[in-house]
Amino acid sequence: MIKTLALSAMALLVLVVAGAGLWVSQGFQALEQPVAMEEPLLFDVPRGRAFVTVARDMAEQGLVADAFWLQLYGRAHPDVTAIRSGEYEFMPGMSPLEMIGLMVSGRTKSRFVQFIEGTRFQDVRAVLAGTEHLEQLTTGWTDEEVMAALGAEGDHPEGRFFPDTYSYTRGESDLDLLRRSFERMNLVLAEEWAGRMDDLPYDNPYEALVMASIVERETGAPHERRDVAGVFVRRLEIGMRLQTDPTVIYGMGDSYQGRITRRDLRTHTPYNTYRIHGLPPTPIALPGREAINAALHPADGETLYFVARGDGTHKFSRTLEDHQRAVREFQLNRREGYRSSPAPASQNGGQ
Repeated sequence: MIKTLALSAMALLVLVVAGAGLWVSQGFQALEQPVAMEEPLLFDVPRGRAFVTVARDMAEQGLVADAFWLQLYGRAHPDVTAIRSGEYEFMPGMSPLEMIGLMVSGRTKSRFVQFIEGTRFQDVRAVLAGTEHLEQLTTGWTDEEVMAALGAEGDHPEGRFFPDTYSYTRGESDLDLLRRSFERMNLVLAEEWAGRMDDLPYDNPYEALVMASIVERETGAPHERRDVAGVFVRRLEIGMRLQTDPTVIYGMGDSYQGRITRRDLRTHTPYNTYRIHGLPPTPIALPGREAINAALHPADGETLYFVARGDGTHKFSRTLEDHQRAVREFQLNRREGYRSSPAPASQNGGQ
């Protein structure tokens, strides 16, 4: 009788263990099934958040049916509990375990902000101020305070930031992006300066940066950059004034309302290259690598003048007489559809 009871108890225990194993197995299998989502979901893991709490957060957002199974899975597989803080993007079709794997990898949601060639530092700051999910650390700071925070106290900020598309994650600040852009410009300028042509009329890389900013503002046609740089370099070499409108506009500041008058050309500012000799004191915009390269590799030739054709390109001339003829043709008798920058690809045959 006792033997029979013992065998029955053992059989019952086996059934209980088997049933429990099946129950756990089914619970874990549910964690491998895709979560019902119609669109991506952003999920935030604050710094120091424990795995068991993250499991509860996922349950509250409907990403798991019950936090218990995820917590139990974590006990059975300790490696999955090493999640990292940050903001994660869960995509439709992902399972809870794939979401956990994403958080363990630390591949947080990336966003992007773009600094555009030819724009000014004030534009960069405006772009950053309007960028979402970015800590606004420099709000209210002066440009001087920004440069001091970057370790460049006393330096003028214009042209010192490299135009590019920068990625960032939640928790980063506007100063973080400014620092990356500032350091990138220093690196690009150093690389381009090291490979420069000989006998250029620049005493240092900063002067080349000033020239590059003028080249960037003077033409939107990439193939013309070296030609434009060639004109300005030759003018510097013979002591001729640069006489370039973008520098005048920069010197006018907020008073510029879309056109330059004769009075503006006569008004002396440090940036009015119709009145001063040589380069202006600072860059006037953010130059890209191509403009920097052009300033350091100007095209050979004898041209000293150029005028906008009205299609985004320029007519280059050797003599003042030829230049004046081109001015009459392209400026004084402007055709319908005249434009100072190249047409978008969709309007320009894809070229």
